[in-house]
Amino acid sequence: RSSAKLVAPLGCLVSRQKHTLPDLPYDYAALEPHINAEIMQLHHSKHHATYVNNLNVAEEKYKEALAKGDVTTQVSLQPALKFNGGGHINHTIFWTNLSPNGGGEPKGELMEAIKRDFGSFANFKEKLTALSVGVQGSGWGWLGYNKEQGRLQIAACANQDPLQGTTGLIPLLGIDVWEHAYYLQYRNVRPDYLKAIWNVINWENVSSRYATCKK
Repeated sequence: RSSAKLVAPLGCLVSRQKHTLPDLPYDYAALEPHINAEIMQLHHSKHHATYVNNLNVAEEKYKEALAKGDVTTQVSLQPALKFNGGGHINHTIFWTNLSPNGGGEPKGELMEAIKRDFGSFANFKEKLTALSVGVQGSGWGWLGYNKEQGRLQIAACANQDPLQGTTGLIPLLGIDVWEHAYYLQYRNVRPDYLKAIWNVINWENVSSRYATCKK
């Protein structure tokens, strides 16, 4: 299955195609033992699918409100668009950030940028892990690119807030720390999940994102 299907942007509200659940570029069991098949199946086919469905519903209602000039309804739909749109955006990135052939360390320009902006890969890994562990409730830990400053930054986002839409940083690597991403396997021990996920990080994908956003 092609991971190219995972890059569908949010469409035009006036004349658009409905959003669809992207295929995974690997099988549900491919990330074991680090993330088990049951988690991946529920996470992808249930949780991500729900964001997609609810986003389509919210956009349809927004389209109707737009046609009627109903600004009150347009404003009232913003939280649903942000939450479900963010959930779709974030998970679409997340699936490609993972790989059964992942782990280790990045190479080339991305590694040089990490050393420049964080001192070392070990220091970067420690900082992003600590940030992700410390997210209160549900949310995400991110490595992003600050285009204005030309440097890498880490940031945490609550709930399904999309990184670029809420901070301006271009997302390179996202770590989902909602309980649905790990609870069936790691229970309430989020640090164990964070330790394991580094074994399946797809550095080729993260590097490709970095190269693209630098252009």
